Amino acid sequence: MPIRQLSETMINQIAAGEVIERPASVVKELVENALDAGASRVEIVTAGGGLNLIRVTDDGSGIPERELALAVARHCTSKLSDDIHDIRSLGFRGEALPSIGSVARLSIRSRTASGDSAAEIGIDGGRVSAVKPAAANRGTTVEVRDLFFATPARLKFMKGERAESSATSDVVKRIAIAFPAVRFTLAGADRSTLELPATDDTPEGRLARVAQVMGKDFPDNAIAIDAMRDGVHLAGHVSIPSYTRANALQQYAYVNGRPVRDKLIAGAIRGAFADVLPRDRHAVTVLFLSLDPSTVDVNVHPAKADVRFRDPGLVRGLIVGAIREALAGAGIRAATTDAAGMMAAFRPGATPYAHPGPTGGHRSYEAAYHASGSSGFDPLRSAQRPLDMGYGAARPRANGFAESEQAAFDTGPVASADTRAGAAEPAEALLGMVLGAARAQVHENYIVAQTRDSLVIVDQHAAHERLVYEALKNALHSRAVPSQMLLLPEIVDLPEEDAERLAMHSDTLAKFGLGLERFGPGAVAVRETPSMLGETNVQQLVRDLADEIADNDTVETLEERLDKIAATMACHGSVRSGRLLKAEEMNALLRQMEATPGSGTCNHGRPTYIELKLADIERLFGRR
Repeated sequence: MPIRQLSETMINQIAAGEVIERPASVVKELVENALDAGASRVEIVTAGGGLNLIRVTDDGSGIPERELALAVARHCTSKLSDDIHDIRSLGFRGEALPSIGSVARLSIRSRTASGDSAAEIGIDGGRVSAVKPAAANRGTTVEVRDLFFATPARLKFMKGERAESSATSDVVKRIAIAFPAVRFTLAGADRSTLELPATDDTPEGRLARVAQVMGKDFPDNAIAIDAMRDGVHLAGHVSIPSYTRANALQQYAYVNGRPVRDKLIAGAIRGAFADVLPRDRHAVTVLFLSLDPSTVDVNVHPAKADVRFRDPGLVRGLIVGAIREALAGAGIRAATTDAAGMMAAFRPGATPYAHPGPTGGHRSYEAAYHASGSSGFDPLRSAQRPLDMGYGAARPRANGFAESEQAAFDTGPVASADTRAGAAEPAEALLGMVLGAARAQVHENYIVAQTRDSLVIVDQHAAHERLVYEALKNALHSRAVPSQMLLLPEIVDLPEEDAERLAMHSDTLAKFGLGLERFGPGAVAVRETPSMLGETNVQQLVRDLADEIADNDTVETLEERLDKIAATMACHGSVRSGRLLKAEEMNALLRQMEATPGSGTCNHGRPTYIELKLADIERLFGRR
C-alpha cells in the first residue's frame, strides 16, 4: 500500500483514542476548558452514563463568534504561549474539541460579555457545520450526544451506566477540590445530583471544599501539611494513621492546580506511611505541589494525567519528609470513626468490633479476648481480677521500657485497686492528659484509662511495640549502621549507568552499612553489608537499590529493610499480651505513648488505643 496522507477526520479519531477514553474523559476536558475561561459556576448534566448525553455549561468568558471555527480545529488554542515549558493553564494541546467531535455529535453555543448575541457551531462525526446565531447567556454550553457513535467498536469497552457515572463523579470531585471558589453541580438521568457550593479560596475554604468531597469526618481526622524545599511548595492535608481506606482512590494530588495520578507521588505517600499503616490500608490525602512550570513536564500524555519532574528525588523527599514531620508533630490522636464503630459493637445484634488491619504474626483482638476464657470468669487468668492481687511467684520480668521507667516494674504489687496512679502524681492530675489515668487492666491485654470526658482502651502489646520500634529506629538513624566485612567481596554486574548511580550514592549507602565501590565500567564490588541483615542476597539488594535510584534518585530500599528488622525486634521485645501490669506500669506506658510520635498505631498498622467520649457512653444508655 502506498504512503498517503490521512484525512483530518481519521487523524482526529486516532487522537480521540488517546484523549477520549470514556465519558469521564470528555467531562474532564470540557470542565477544564470552562475553568480556563474563568468560570465561577460549572453545571454538568449526563444521561446514559454520559454515552447518550453530556452537557457542560459555564459562566466563563465565552468564545467570540469569529473564533468558533478555530475552536473545533485541531491544534488551535488560546492558552499556550510560544514557550512549551511555561504552561499555566489546564488545557493547552488544542485536541479535545476536535477529538470529541470526530467520535460524537458535538455542539458549542457561546456568548462573550461584549457580544450582542450568542453563536453556535456543530460537529457530527467529524463534519463541521457552519456557525449560526443562537440565544444564550454569557458563557459557553457544550453538548455531546451519542458518544462513540462514529467508532462503535469503542462502545464494547464501556462499562455499565452506573460505573461510567461513578467515574464521571470522581473526575468532577477531583477537579473541584483544586477550585474551591467555583460552584459545581453534576446531575444524572437517575436524578441523583452532586452539588458542591463555592467556598473561599483560603486554607479554611479549601478544607471546607475537601469536606464536601471527602466527607465531614476527614477534617476531624486530618493533619495540615505546609513545607517548602528548593522552590517547591507542598501544602494540603493527610489523614492520621488510624483513619484509613481500603484503596487509594481518596488520595488526591495536584501539581500547579492540575489533578494528576503520578506514580512518584503515590509512591512517596506510601513510603511516608509505610510503618504506621497495615499493608492493605491506605491513607487519605489531599496534596498540592506548587513549583516553577519550567521544572515539571505536563506534556507527557494527551490525557495530561501524568507529569515528569526535573528533580524527582527532591519532590519525593519533600513529600516523605513533610508527611513524616507532620505525623510526628501531630501528637497522639484516635480517629473519630473508631468510637462510632465501637458504639455500634455495643448495640444488640451488632457484629464484634474489629479493626480491618492484618493480624499475621500477632494475636488478634478476638484471640486476646478468648485467651481469658470465653465461657466466663476465670479467677486464675481473667483480666477482671483486681490490681491489688499482685503477680505471685511467676511474675514476668519487665522488658523493653526505658531505664527511667524500669522502677515501675520492680516496686512490687499495688496496695489496692483504688491506687490508680504513681505516688508522685495524683490521679486527678492525670485526667487532664491525652490518655488520662489508668483505671484497670482487662483480659490481661487491655488497659482501661479515664480522662475528664472520655474512656480510653489501650492494647498494651501494640502500644509498647510502637514505643520500642521508635526507640530502635532513632538509635538506628542517629549514627552509622554497624556493618560486617565480607570475607570475599561480592562482585555485582550491572549496566554501566546503574553502576555509576550506585557509586554516586556510595557515601549515603555507607551510612546504612553497605560499603561498595566501582569495579570496572559495568560492575560494583560490595565489601560490607549491614550487620542487621545477617546473611542476605547481596546481588538482589544491589540491583533493587540501582532500580530505585534510577526511578526516584533515593536509596530508601535499604533503609526500609533495616526498619522492617527493627519492627520484628520491637515485636519480640515488647510487653506481651496476657501479662498483668500494675497501675504504675500502665501509667508509665500511657505517658510514653503521649510523648512518642505515631504511637496511635503499632508498626503493623493496628490501632493502639480507642477513645470513647462520655457523651457517646451516655447515648448508649439513653441518657441523651
